[in-house]
Amino acid sequence: MLKLKPSCEHCEKALLANSNEAMICSFECTFCHDCVKNVLKDVCPNCGGNFVPRPIRPKTEHVEGVSLKQYPASGEKVYKPVDANKHLDFVQAVKSLSSKR
Repeated sequence: MLKLKPSCEHCEKALLANSNEAMICSFECTFCHDCVKNVLKDVCPNCGGNFVPRPIRPKTEHVEGVSLKQYPASGEKVYKPVDANKHLDFVQAVKSLSSKR
């Protein structure tokens, strides 16, 4: 079950459960679309993976027992701002590895 973390790990922008701006990697690191595009260059600083849009859990119960009411979004904030210059070196290293596969 996705945690649906409430904010961007880099800039702390609020990312409500219904946000279309929330992006996650396969480990559920959570960043806003702007940070993923402009700072992280689509490379997770925590694992080196890429990002996809975070799914939206329905607020309304369309299927019995399945909604935000039964499975609320997490309140767990993670704030680990990224050093953009160091991250660019990481991006280059990760992208060069993936092109060799």
